[in-house]
Amino acid sequence: MAINVTCPKCFSRFTVGDQHAGKQGACPKCKGPITIPEADEGVVIHETPDGPTDAKGRQVLKTAKRKDGKFNPVVAAAAGGVALLAVLAALLLRGSTLLEESTTVLAAGALVMGPLLAWSGYQFLRDAELEPYSGGELWLRSFGCGAVYALSWLAYMTIAGQLGGAEWQAEGLEIWQMLVPAAVAVGVATFAGVVAFDLEPLMAFSNCALYFVATVGLRLLAALPAVPGLVVDG
Repeated sequence: MAINVTCPKCFSRFTVGDQHAGKQGACPKCKGPITIPEADEGVVIHETPDGPTDAKGRQVLKTAKRKDGKFNPVVAAAAGGVALLAVLAALLLRGSTLLEESTTVLAAGALVMGPLLAWSGYQFLRDAELEPYSGGELWLRSFGCGAVYALSWLAYMTIAGQLGGAEWQAEGLEIWQMLVPAAVAVGVATFAGVVAFDLEPLMAFSNCALYFVATVGLRLLAALPAVPGLVVDG
């Protein structure tokens, strides 16, 4: 290997072969006497460990590993069972005057289906790069998001009633009178998905769309209009 040499008189720099290490000679420029240094030994710099260490230099803290969400078949089966019961209830109440005269049953169904569908959608729509919510925290967020989903139906009913008049459900609404409250309901539900689950807006929209499609399907099974205010002639 080459040895770097600096003349102490004229400060010229040059290199010589390592076979000249430790020998004396003349500077090729000023002819002054110089001594060739010994070959430099490689220097190894050891990286200092991150975090605190014990007396022997061993790390006392361990890096926490990222945990991925686990599919819980018991919870999934329970959610599927509740969904099946909702379908059976819609079929049993099909054509019943109870659904037309009272909104209590519809509100209860919307509240029950909200958290289950919010939880189910999150399992497929969540950001894989983020550590998923799980356990009690996930259910708390699902209940909150599902409750807002149900309240979005209330927002639709309230705005539609303001636009359509007292007999709007029986007489029906115009297209724009349904689109305005529907847009508000979807916007509120989408925002709930973003806040509750840290979903991207498109994924949050897909999550609430799953809820609305399911609840509209239950309304059709119960022989109700797909959307309140939609009256089909004939």
